Amino acid sequence: MSRDPRYDILFEPVQIGPVTAPNRFYQVPHCTGMGWQRPRTLAAMRGVKAEGGWGVVCTEYNSIHPTSDDLPHPYASLWDDSDVRAHSLMTDAVHEHGSLAGAELWYGGARTPNMMTRLPAMDVDSFPNLAGHPFQTRAMDKSDIKTFRHWHKRAAIRARDAGFDIVYVYATHGYLISNFLNPRVNTRSDEYGGRLENRIRLTRELIEETKDAVGDRCAVAVRFAADEEVGEDGNPIFGERREMFALLCDLPDLWDINIADYSLEMGVSRFVKESPLEPYMNWVKSVTDKPVVTVGRFTSPDTMVSQVKRGITDFIGAARPSIADPFLPKKIEEGRLSAIRECIGCNICYSGDSLAVPIRCTQNPTMGEEWRRGWHPEVIAKKTSDARVLIVGSGPAGLEAARALGARGYDVMLAEATREIGGRVTREAALPGMSEYIRVRDYREQQLIEMPNVEIFRESLLSARDVLDVDAAHVAIATGAKWRKELFNEERYLPIAEGDALARVFTPDDIMDGRLPDGPTIVFDGDGYYMGGVIAERVRAEGHEVTYVTPSDSVSHWAGNTSERWRIRTHMLANGIKIETAHALKGFDGIQAVLVCAYSGAERRVPVRNIVMVTARKPNDGLFQDLRAQADSEGLPFTLTRIGDCEAPAIIAAAVYAGHRFAQELECEVDMDLPLRHDRTDVGLDARADHIEMKPAAQ
Repeated sequence: MSRDPRYDILFEPVQIGPVTAPNRFYQVPHCTGMGWQRPRTLAAMRGVKAEGGWGVVCTEYNSIHPTSDDLPHPYASLWDDSDVRAHSLMTDAVHEHGSLAGAELWYGGARTPNMMTRLPAMDVDSFPNLAGHPFQTRAMDKSDIKTFRHWHKRAAIRARDAGFDIVYVYATHGYLISNFLNPRVNTRSDEYGGRLENRIRLTRELIEETKDAVGDRCAVAVRFAADEEVGEDGNPIFGERREMFALLCDLPDLWDINIADYSLEMGVSRFVKESPLEPYMNWVKSVTDKPVVTVGRFTSPDTMVSQVKRGITDFIGAARPSIADPFLPKKIEEGRLSAIRECIGCNICYSGDSLAVPIRCTQNPTMGEEWRRGWHPEVIAKKTSDARVLIVGSGPAGLEAARALGARGYDVMLAEATREIGGRVTREAALPGMSEYIRVRDYREQQLIEMPNVEIFRESLLSARDVLDVDAAHVAIATGAKWRKELFNEERYLPIAEGDALARVFTPDDIMDGRLPDGPTIVFDGDGYYMGGVIAERVRAEGHEVTYVTPSDSVSHWAGNTSERWRIRTHMLANGIKIETAHALKGFDGIQAVLVCAYSGAERRVPVRNIVMVTARKPNDGLFQDLRAQADSEGLPFTLTRIGDCEAPAIIAAAVYAGHRFAQELECEVDMDLPLRHDRTDVGLDARADHIEMKPAAQ
């Protein structure tokens, strides 16, 4: 297949100051959960994106000095020559495929507590830490500003020496430079505060000094917000941003534009759809002749072309779509649109930064595993035998196992007990706002349709005897899990009702099956992710009074890691759902529920007709246990493995990963004691290197 001519514009080279991007696909700076701690893991991941056709591949935020320390959130750094060497791993990997590498220079100010370095952060004034830590910044005097400019310039030089082609001045997202621009934050009375021309002074100086530092070797980009403050979605509050932009518009070589509301810019698909930034962006290109990049969780090449042709942007900026499919540009170029793994907007990638672990992706199980496991999103080792594989269950684990094994060349039989494949993703995608989750199923189903060596058997509920009768060398059980009615008290599962009242206790599976409560309902969320809020909304849509109860201090507490907790709570309130936090559920008699305050232990009886328990899930492992019993007594003619929720219920990304891991490791030797490489500093090697470096030159 060849590229559709409609998309030719996406593959035009674009000049960025002294450098040229080979196309319009631009992976903007995004966090990875790797940072300076895992340079090999990071370099391999970014290199795969360049291989996949992204014309520009940028780092995450690079601290320019130890007074900007964001741990436990992993960040990159450009503090010294060691960082230069570490970053060279990435730039070499990116340049190998003809792409440009970009480095985002960053100083956090009031957003960084510096808990590792223990140095005071600096900002426009002495502010409380904006991440909620009990620290304040030091107010910058003019000497501090001069020092900061020196640090920024030195970091720019290190970026140049590390091989970067684009160096960023990072003037948004509530970090130090953006605070100087903000008229509500910057109340200084010197030449760096007050009127607009003074507040942009530092940004202007940094752009000019960065250009001077990198010379004609690198382009200089500025990351800048198009609006001034957070407002209603799609209705920007521009303030003086246009005037500010006009005063700076000709200075950098490229503008990377985002917006004030990060929960919209980085919004989950439940609340935010493709291309949400356009209402904020429509004036930018009319003010500057410099190339512009912006994001929008772009997954449709038609939307991409429209954005460029209508003058909204010059580059198709992406973080999440480049994570879900590092080869998205190549697939468009080669006319393989059906092979694109579209981002589902779940933000599980973002949780890596929140939790200080390497990035993962629901759609792309190889993300973050390029170096330590040697996984590639498009290339997988060929089969080592002609063995046939039976996979029982077509949820996310079973589908991915079948797809990856099919790509390896194995003959695969995929048995599904129902008419529809997809398991939990098919069911969850029918819930309010969750429609894009169906992409997990649709991508894999499309790939399987094109594989003659994979057969799908629908409406095939298999018993242990049925499995034994199948001529397979390997069997994987991927039969998923079901939501429990019981309450987990951190030690064991306890029933919350008995007798007739038990009939009025529901689970998310009941709701997804169409069995809905009637009358006032409590949705008890002991899970803490998205399901509690989604189920509350679904029940509320039937017109019933709904109260969301959780033992946590906050709504959907784990969803804070995916940057959606605030929107979940706001959405529930807008839908008339009552919220009760910090309360446990003690019991239910069909007429009232007993709630217990998490702090005082005080009990309260609440009149209610129904309870929906969103707590934990029980693996559907009966078939696996039957087969294992057969193995214990008589042995099995095949290897037996359980994967996904059937083994250990978790998030969808974990199920997809489990299916992929099974496929990667089938008939391969895996060291059970050391199943993956560990990207860390080898103290022994470092000690020898230091010793060598300290030898006199004469030796």
